[in-house]
Amino acid sequence: MRILVIEDERDLNHLIKGRLKEEGYSVDSCYNGMEALDYIAMTSYDLLIVDIMMPKKDGLSLVKELRQDGYNMPIIFLSAKDTVDDRVKGLDLGADDYLIKPFAFDELLARIRVVLRKPQISRSNILKVGDLTLNTDTHEVKRGERIINLSSKEFNLLRYMMSNEGIVLSRATLEEHVWNFDYEGSSNVIDVYIRYLRKKIDENEDVKLIHTIRGMGYSIKE
Repeated sequence: MRILVIEDERDLNHLIKGRLKEEGYSVDSCYNGMEALDYIAMTSYDLLIVDIMMPKKDGLSLVKELRQDGYNMPIIFLSAKDTVDDRVKGLDLGADDYLIKPFAFDELLARIRVVLRKPQISRSNILKVGDLTLNTDTHEVKRGERIINLSSKEFNLLRYMMSNEGIVLSRATLEEHVWNFDYEGSSNVIDVYIRYLRKKIDENEDVKLIHTIRGMGYSIKE
């Protein structure tokens, strides 16, 4: 999952970005609403974490503009403004959650998990394709009763594919959602990680779940 952190306090910005990357998320960051619009125009994000009080374009104005333009990605506001009126205004403008500073990072992680699974029709923390299951909270992945150990990048790639079951995903789309802008690895990174996943998920299984769609990309389906 790819997250954009929009926070003008540079130390806090770097801390949030670093901690989220440790959790296996792909993370970009910027320092005001105007910069955020440039980032959002260039790529697709699964979640925005937005400070309210920022220079050039504040968080409330940013979210209002994004919602008016049809962007529907989940948004979590961060703010030191803690009155009920402040929270109601932020939520009414289209935010999915509102976290008051200072906050515990474990709470931010829990709120991220909640808003990222909201689009799932079942509202469940369990993604399932055939006999493959993925728990977004515990990071446990199983094929039948067999436990599969994945690296953080493998897990995030698999989670994104399972969240889009049956949809053909191009290499560019997969790279956008799993790697951040400062990635400088090889150009065939998606192919490499798909091979890793196939070995761990499909090898020695009668039913293959990960499929190559020639000239288009990859899909996961039963």
